[in-house]
Amino acid sequence: MVEEGEEEEVVEEVVIGGDGIPNQLKLAAMAIDLNVRLRSADMPLAMQERAIRRARALVDANNPGITKPTQVAMCLKKEFDALYGPAWHCIVGKSFGSFVTHAGGGFLYFSVDKLCLNS
Repeated sequence: MVEEGEEEEVVEEVVIGGDGIPNQLKLAAMAIDLNVRLRSADMPLAMQERAIRRARALVDANNPGITKPTQVAMCLKKEFDALYGPAWHCIVGKSFGSFVTHAGGGFLYFSVDKLCLNS
């Protein structure tokens, strides 16, 4: 119990993988391996990993239906809506401005090569 005038100490829990390496470090290593730059996140690590891996796959795909940033955004949005419920927003582009409000645990900003993705 916190007495009046005292501050409660907040301890951040670090999840450790089976090999003793923190999951945050594993995510960072995966991002480097995939040439992805994590810029800002307020999202569980497993969701970040899914978004990053899927975005990388979409950017790398030689699929004629996925040639523009808007199609990458649509694919990511549809996948996250289906997996985690509506309503996800996804912005993809080389240059854009945004000012967004998000629900806690649902924000990720990263870049794949020269494309920036904000989900």
